[in-house]
Amino acid sequence: MERINDLRRLGLFDARVPRYTSYPTAPVFSTDFGAEFHAECLASLDPAEPVSVYVHVPFCERLCWFCACRTQGTQTMSPVAGYVKTLKAELLQIKARLPEGVKMGRLHWGGGTPTILLPEMIHALAQAVKSVFPPADEFEFSVEIDPTMVDADKIEALRLEGMNRASIGIQDFAEDVQEAIGRHQPWNITKHCVDMLRAAGIHSLNADLVYGLPYQSVAHMRDTVHKVLALDPDRLALFGYAHVPHMAKRQKLIKEETLPGDMDRYILSQTAGEMFRDAGYQAIGIDHFSKAEDELSVALGDGRLRRNFQGYTADHCDTLIGIGASSISSFKQGWLQNAPATAAWTGRVEAGILTGSRGHRFTDDDLLRKTMIDGLMCNFEVDLSALDTVFASAATLNTLHDAVLSEFSPYVERQGDRICITEDGRPLTRIIASRYDAYTRDAGTYSKAS
Repeated sequence: MERINDLRRLGLFDARVPRYTSYPTAPVFSTDFGAEFHAECLASLDPAEPVSVYVHVPFCERLCWFCACRTQGTQTMSPVAGYVKTLKAELLQIKARLPEGVKMGRLHWGGGTPTILLPEMIHALAQAVKSVFPPADEFEFSVEIDPTMVDADKIEALRLEGMNRASIGIQDFAEDVQEAIGRHQPWNITKHCVDMLRAAGIHSLNADLVYGLPYQSVAHMRDTVHKVLALDPDRLALFGYAHVPHMAKRQKLIKEETLPGDMDRYILSQTAGEMFRDAGYQAIGIDHFSKAEDELSVALGDGRLRRNFQGYTADHCDTLIGIGASSISSFKQGWLQNAPATAAWTGRVEAGILTGSRGHRFTDDDLLRKTMIDGLMCNFEVDLSALDTVFASAATLNTLHDAVLSEFSPYVERQGDRICITEDGRPLTRIIASRYDAYTRDAGTYSKAS
């Protein structure tokens, strides 16, 4: 109880802070950095360094009420076909700005629902991407799979195009929870999807769960985790539901009185995490788990773990190029987001304008703080002597280090040259990282730290 009181005092159940999938975070992005910045970043790429490519497919046959992603519902394939056509045109615009010889180390399709695409669309889009970014020798192709929107023909098309990792959204298998979030996804359909993936030779599987959903209970969570473990995924993600109906209008369909309280949310996350660890999964950062032989666990052990807009990753590429409406690119110079609305993004492509519409150019101070925040989020520690070696301005953070050590004692310690978050203090990681954030924004933009 003493630890819970400490966590409460330090803001775990009240603070709203970024998830730090980027630093600076997206609300800091400015329209000062658009198409010209986009062209500059593309032209500066080194062909000797493979890039990652992310393709956003913002369509869903059904709109899950809990989701805050940029998606739109459709009951016909006409807008999807039009979108794929525009994606191909955007890829050609990017190709015209790329140095010759740039290759692709990673490809990820997200959404929305990428598996809304018909097999012929899957082939057309994949071939269009590869014509601009030929796969490197070490190539991973991952796709977000909706078990209710996939069949053997779609899986076969993805396999033929090189998909070797699948990510399945599950959230919770309890029927009353699914009813309350507008997502009907029975266990048997999910199991059938996994069986089809395994039969197609796709053996690398991720599964996503969400805690803090309406009507969710410890019993629900235990039952869901048992069923998920039966699927034998290689990786697991456990995300906290962010209730932001002022930003995601569809969340107004979820009654706030049905949501678990702050302490209940915490217990749900701890219950699932303990079950994953007991099943042999290693905790990765604040919200992922993986088998010991999985690349995430290997990357953590080797000090190569990274965090991006898809969560934790072992991606070794320094550049991520976003394709499609609202996609975010990560360049060495900074962040860049494509026009968020599909209509605006389409209009830019049709006008022959690169789709980057807002972004942020890194300053030296940004890079220093980004390194500090990334270290805390990925490894729960930062070697200050290594920071001094890379950044001449590292000493400017000394006052912040002292303040963090004082505020969060005994959950943050100085061990030699390292600032370390203790195991008991890890639920506070996002709050601790926020102390190194130089930008002030409306806290309502973000989810609760718990």
